[in-house]
Amino acid sequence: MASEDVKSSESAVSKIVNFAEEAKLAREEIKPTSHAVLSICKSLVAGGVAGGVSRTAVAPLERLKILLQVQNPHNIKYSGTVQGLKYIWRTEGFRGLFKGNGTNCARIVPNSAVKFFSYEQASKGILWLYREKTGNEDAELTPLLRLGAGACAGIIAMSATYPMDMVRGRLTVQTEKSPYQYRGMFHALATVLREEGPRALYKGWLPSVIGVIPYVGLNFAVYESLKDWLVKAKPFGLVEDSELGVITRLACGAAAGTVGQTVAYPFDVMRRRMQMVGWKDAASVVTGDGRSKAPLEYTGMIDAFRKTVRHEGFKALYKGLVPNSVKVVPSIAIAFVTYEQVKDLLGVEIRISD
Repeated sequence: MASEDVKSSESAVSKIVNFAEEAKLAREEIKPTSHAVLSICKSLVAGGVAGGVSRTAVAPLERLKILLQVQNPHNIKYSGTVQGLKYIWRTEGFRGLFKGNGTNCARIVPNSAVKFFSYEQASKGILWLYREKTGNEDAELTPLLRLGAGACAGIIAMSATYPMDMVRGRLTVQTEKSPYQYRGMFHALATVLREEGPRALYKGWLPSVIGVIPYVGLNFAVYESLKDWLVKAKPFGLVEDSELGVITRLACGAAAGTVGQTVAYPFDVMRRRMQMVGWKDAASVVTGDGRSKAPLEYTGMIDAFRKTVRHEGFKALYKGLVPNSVKVVPSIAIAFVTYEQVKDLLGVEIRISD
């Protein structure tokens, strides 16, 4: 009897030990390795550096674009790219060209980090589903699937950092003559929360999300598809091996930025204008007869489109497109190339195309 009790106890202990070992193995399989965590951190750093470098390089054009988008048609100060940059230099000096860039970088660094990382993860998930559906283990992402992965990345990154983008727009628009001054990003966030409520931080979010789908989606899709085509087709003898040069990748990024921003630009204009709603000192002007004219109020995205086209014409949807085009071409190109270069420098094995 005692022998049976001992055997029973040993069997129970053995089961407990086996269960503990199985649980340990399961935890080890689920828990990411330190190498994987380090790789993720490096990828996020690369994306953040890419965003900061690319945006600072074109900060004057970014500010001019926003000023052109939101200026009142009854009081034109900025009539073009060259004239606008000269006017800012003359009235506000060198610092005026980079006004709002600190807040912009505070937004774009995490935005870019999340965007690039989200694209990588979305690409992996979509590719796995595609291979499972087709039964082809060697299948690769198509341009349409890359568009979907880029759209997912853009929505996630935009939503995560939108309040900072909203106050950055207001900081960029204000000048020394503005009746009310935001002292910085955190002061602007606190002021908007206090005076306009939490929902004000997401004014213009809908057109932003709708616009970011073709914008970021096309950026990634065009950039990756062009690179893939150049490597495989080797047109004009441009590529002799599987590694593209910096100049070639810059050209791919420039093409991607041009296509994406042209399609999505009207939504960006609506986003900026909706962000200014509720800020009484944003664009109030004095007309030619000396009367004060308040800025238009918008009840939503459709209303913003309708009133803009009615009062200013269809061309108003593309206000600031020229400086934006001049800005986007180098900005997107620099962002993609910087991202890949920093990842190479940090020793991250996974590239965007992988």
